[in-house]
Amino acid sequence: RCDLEPNVIDEIQRSSHGGWYAEHQVATGQEDGAFFTRAHYTVGRELIDEALEAVRRQVELCDAFQGFMVYHSAAGATGSGFMALLLERLSVEYDKKMKVSYSLWPSPKMSTSVVEPYDAVLAAHAMLEQIDLAVMLDNSMLYEACEKKLKIEAPKYADVNRVIAAHAS
Repeated sequence: RCDLEPNVIDEIQRSSHGGWYAEHQVATGQEDGAFFTRAHYTVGRELIDEALEAVRRQVELCDAFQGFMVYHSAAGATGSGFMALLLERLSVEYDKKMKVSYSLWPSPKMSTSVVEPYDAVLAAHAMLEQIDLAVMLDNSMLYEACEKKLKIEAPKYADVNRVIAAHAS
């Protein structure tokens, strides 16, 4: 688990899922990347070695390591810029290993930032270069599925994450 700012990871660690991740499996920065270029070229550079070390430790525990599954939002700074940086480095260190991406794509109806479309375009370019298989998940359609199919009146992130997890499994 990686994030450039600690709030999301801290929230996960405090939740009922907090025990799923050992301390050495988590890499967090101290400030938000804000947008793709900042997350990729400045703030992300400070965290990349720690994140790669966490990945290396996990890979070493595998008997027959086959590849990576990356779950990220293409609209956020960590999910676009830092993800691109991480994939570049993984491609160098694990050249022949498969990289699969489950990418949450922004929706104009639900946008929280004016830079989301730009972050997503830049993330798409990185994915074309580094990802072997990409599964694109439309943010607004996931919320719509929660509302109409699952009958959840006001879906939360946890509801959408359950839909993504069911799709990926």
